[in-house]
Amino acid sequence: MTELKEIIKLIENLREKLNKMSEDKTLTDSEIIAASQMFDAVLNEYHKIMKERLDRE
Repeated sequence: MTELKEIIKLIENLREKLNKMSEDKTLTDSEIIAASQMFDAVLNEYHKIMKERLDRE
C-alpha cells in the first residue's frame, strides 16, 4: 500500500507543478513538455499497479 500512496502523492505534486508552470509558460515550452512526460509516466505506473491489484482479486 505504501508504494501506491507514494505514487498518488507524486501525481498530486506533479499536477500542481504543471498547473503552476502553465501560468508562466506556453504549453509547448520544453520544461512543460518534460514535466508532462514525467506526469504521464507516473500515471502509467499508477494504472499498472491498479491493474495488477484488480487482476489478483
